[in-house]
Amino acid sequence: MQAILCVDDEEMILTCLKDQLRRRLGTSYLFETANSGEEALEVIAELAGDGINLLVVLSDWLMPGLKGDEFLTQVHEQYPQIVTVMLTGQADPSAIERAKTDANLYRCLQKPWNEEELIQTIQSSLIQGV
Repeated sequence: MQAILCVDDEEMILTCLKDQLRRRLGTSYLFETANSGEEALEVIAELAGDGINLLVVLSDWLMPGLKGDEFLTQVHEQYPQIVTVMLTGQADPSAIERAKTDANLYRCLQKPWNEEELIQTIQSSLIQGV
């Protein structure tokens, strides 16, 4: 089984992302969510422990605790094969640059996002990660 993880502190955003991804990508992937970077790191470890191949992490930037660039950097350091994508309405340019440099950020999408752009980004990141 392969998975995609969405991380955002707003439950409505997570529900919307999961619905759009499931509708467009079907049941080929497990869609996981987390409300913070800390929770997401636990989810990633659980998935790895269960033998589930996490392909993409899509993360907000502005969250309590770990900011998205810090979280994605930790993901990249521990699991360099996972493709990282940031989805944000508030990241400053330096945070995006840090994520590109330190987390091998694949792409940064702006909120509110366009569903077609989101799906194209995820589909191309799935190819990138192969």
